[in-house]
Amino acid sequence: MAIDVDFDVILAKCGDNKRYQYLLLALYGYIMFVTSRHYFSQNVIGFMPDHWCHHEHLENRSFAEIEAIYAKYENPSCTRLDWIDGNEAMNATVSSQRCDRWIYNYDYGFRSINAEFNWVCDAALKGRVGQSLFFVGSMFGTFIFGLLGDRIGRIKTLILANWCGFLGDFATIFAQDLTAYSVSRFISGLAAEANSYLMYILVLEYISPSLRNIGLNTVLGIFYCLGLISASWQARFVGDWRGYMMWTAFPSLLVTSFYFLIQESAQWLITRNDIDGAISRLQRVAKFNKRQVSQTDFDDFRKHCSKSSESTKSKEVAHKLPGLLDALKTPRLRKTVIEVLILFMIITVCYNTMARNVEGVGISPFIMFTLNALTLPPSGLMQAQLQERFGRKFTLVSSVLVTGLFVAAYGIVLTIWKQPSITLLVSLMLTSRFGISVATGATMQFCTELIPTCVRSQVLAVGTIAGAAASFLSPYIQYLDTYSKAGPAIILFLLFIVCTWLCLRLPETSNKKLPISLADGEQFGVGERLFDFLRRKRGSEVDKIDASGETQEKLMPE
Repeated sequence: MAIDVDFDVILAKCGDNKRYQYLLLALYGYIMFVTSRHYFSQNVIGFMPDHWCHHEHLENRSFAEIEAIYAKYENPSCTRLDWIDGNEAMNATVSSQRCDRWIYNYDYGFRSINAEFNWVCDAALKGRVGQSLFFVGSMFGTFIFGLLGDRIGRIKTLILANWCGFLGDFATIFAQDLTAYSVSRFISGLAAEANSYLMYILVLEYISPSLRNIGLNTVLGIFYCLGLISASWQARFVGDWRGYMMWTAFPSLLVTSFYFLIQESAQWLITRNDIDGAISRLQRVAKFNKRQVSQTDFDDFRKHCSKSSESTKSKEVAHKLPGLLDALKTPRLRKTVIEVLILFMIITVCYNTMARNVEGVGISPFIMFTLNALTLPPSGLMQAQLQERFGRKFTLVSSVLVTGLFVAAYGIVLTIWKQPSITLLVSLMLTSRFGISVATGATMQFCTELIPTCVRSQVLAVGTIAGAAASFLSPYIQYLDTYSKAGPAIILFLLFIVCTWLCLRLPETSNKKLPISLADGEQFGVGERLFDFLRRKRGSEVDKIDASGETQEKLMPE
């Protein structure tokens, strides 16, 4: 009886947990290092140091004395004093004129763009404009590069995205006004999300399920952590935002070398009906892994691809490359895609609301950045262990629900204690940060596995765009604390509950053949109920199911 050699079988023969996969993970780690520095550079260059209106009588005073003088005024950072008593400054009078010069207490001596251009007080909105255009660029870039990823390939699109990131960051160095700054941040934002998820997809499509779980999450946590720590403390040692942006820009250029180091996605080539190209890439992978694969195996794989292509064409429009709109025309897959998009929106809003809050806690934002970063490696390991033992769906459902409870507890504490200690605030924030990191990583992997290969890049691009668009709600959610300190926590808790319900509605992906065509995606998870993921199959049963040709045939419509 002939053995059906599908993609997972031929990849296992070529090596799905060998040297080439470790090379992919190493390069993925570099991408995450570059991405974290690029993404959060927007926060670092915009740090707002403590500041007060300048007065000649304050030039020889310590920062503690200056702070004490202004402390009695309602808006100490933007209040201009007309006259100051030379001794204790008890008889200072307030000027009716606005501030035009400030005294800055630079945190660790770092001079941010807001301090250099005096984008504070009445001009504080200017800095926010540049930041908002960064996220506008992120939405455009994610959509454009998502389409390109499914049209011209993952690697070429990845390189183009990082070139945009380099050009935007490099141009920012020479910005002298708000217009130049905004345009450069828009260009930089084009690569904010695209470079990371394109590499994620490429790695996901070449490694084994076990390595996909442990390897991806461990590498993401460690290198994203290193990127955040290096970003914050490099800024501290460079001392100036322009020099810092120089160091942030150039590492993106090294991604160009990926074109010569790694292979284009063989799964993507199959969806383009380029079977010869897919086989050529798999042969190179086998050679790199020092695996001997017979020509007969590749011939059987070619037959499998041809057979699957003919079956798919009977259900899909002939000679037309499937896209997002085609996926939305299928009943079950459409529901999955919509729920995945909503998940991306909720998780992104929650992540940006919680993870970017590094100021106003009572400690240096550089230190808070470092503490936040240190939660990433253990959160990645936690995610990997939960997924290994209990599956993808359980990990996402439990992490979202538990994080929601932690956020609710955070809001309750802020309501009960009017002035909680810095240690308590930091502990609660780090706990929530740990939980949202697990939930974010689990969402990315779970949703990526749910979407068929032929439209994976496009759906993830739209999901990222939807998340970026929804992130504009984050400042307004935080603003609710002016009315009620527990307001933001209540909103986040409700969002986490909705997210939990959506997760329950999606099928489990652990120990299953992932969908490649739209037909695969339409049949994926048929008959699975909300809580079936809690009834874990024994290892022998899973292996038997995975090896069953009959089961695989049912993934395709007859």
